[in-house]
Amino acid sequence: MDRSSRPQRRSRNRLTISTAALLIALSLNACAETPAEKAQRLDPILSAAGFQMVQPTTQQKQGIFASMPPLKMNYYVGKDGQARYWFADPYQCNCVFKGDAKAYQQYQNLRIQQRIAEEQEEAAALNQDAALQMNTFDPFFFPY
Repeated sequence: MDRSSRPQRRSRNRLTISTAALLIALSLNACAETPAEKAQRLDPILSAAGFQMVQPTTQQKQGIFASMPPLKMNYYVGKDGQARYWFADPYQCNCVFKGDAKAYQQYQNLRIQQRIAEEQEEAAALNQDAALQMNTFDPFFFPY
């Protein structure tokens, strides 16, 4: 193997290593979301989807609210046979979001749109990092 290909291979290895490090950092950052941050991210989506915010105003309602699993979408079937969805948030609004099947479907659509936007932002950051890494090792990057 000739010596001229070694610097090219090293720059590719550096690019691969830095891209992998960035992916790991992004995934660790995503995993490090606190419950309060999750609530802050989801509350506007629930409201936009048509869920209604209900405050536990009585002692009995507060007791029920305290026993609800936090930040999880749950449902029950009402007497009319229709699904009713609820989401307890003790971190941001200290309330319960309630909605019907239409609101739940809209919530799912908005969550998908949010994920797509986040993935596009991550891809743009990775592309920008890769472009910067490639330009750093490009001998034609610096004008003479």
